[in-house]
Amino acid sequence: MARGQLLALGFGEKAIKVGCDLGRLTHLYREVFAVGHTRIPQRGRWWAAVLAYGEGALLSHHSAAALWGLTRPRTGPVHVTAGVGRQGVDRRAGAWIHRCRLDPEDRTTEGGIPATTVARTLFDLAEVSAPDQLKQAWEEADRLKRLQLVAVERVCERGRGRRALRPIRLLLTAARAPRTTRSPLEDRFAAFCEEHRIPPPATNVLVLGHEVDALWPDSRLIAELDSWEFHRHRAAFNRDRAHDSARLVAGYRTIRVTHERLDSEAATLLAELRALLGLRS
Repeated sequence: MARGQLLALGFGEKAIKVGCDLGRLTHLYREVFAVGHTRIPQRGRWWAAVLAYGEGALLSHHSAAALWGLTRPRTGPVHVTAGVGRQGVDRRAGAWIHRCRLDPEDRTTEGGIPATTVARTLFDLAEVSAPDQLKQAWEEADRLKRLQLVAVERVCERGRGRRALRPIRLLLTAARAPRTTRSPLEDRFAAFCEEHRIPPPATNVLVLGHEVDALWPDSRLIAELDSWEFHRHRAAFNRDRAHDSARLVAGYRTIRVTHERLDSEAATLLAELRALLGLRS
């Protein structure tokens, strides 16, 4: 909690000092306290860093990317965009301050933490990340269904002259390129089902609030089409398995399909699909 929040709740300066003396309040950042204990998780430290720079401060850059699940959390200073403080690392507060006036459209909250939007976060990453790191974050935003090309284009319009424009526009151009399907694996799986007379599933539909690649509603069977490019890090892998467990509790079964299974385990995959759908061989 920030000092201002404690004062608003009726705590006086003397009460705050007593709380610090007794160990009930512990300084984390400038004018920000841990309440009761100091076992602060990553999200708590992100929130504390934002609180340290007052109203209008936002989690941004690498830290916002980790908050949105686009990259892994990083060690070191928390990245905050704020209207106060000197640009650069504030070692006393444990934060990296970016001085910038943000359009209201670039502001949001995620999990209760004020942060830059996904579109703005990707734009900021383009100025502080290597091209391959930016591309991985972009692809992860797409995989998580959080990539909105129109929003990214609007950020670019407001960022004239910025170094981020060239790498972001290269990614936008590639994303706008015409494609006959969403992925080659979808093409292969559709052809596989047609060849072996598997009833065509509904594609890209929501189940329990998350989009799945293929669904046979009557059999409550889900097929997720996994390619390695969408599972570059452990967090993405673990998220998918957590979704599988939640669906299983709700009565949905999930089968996972990869290029490798279609190449070397086609007969086994076909037998599994037929059994799960209750089809005759």
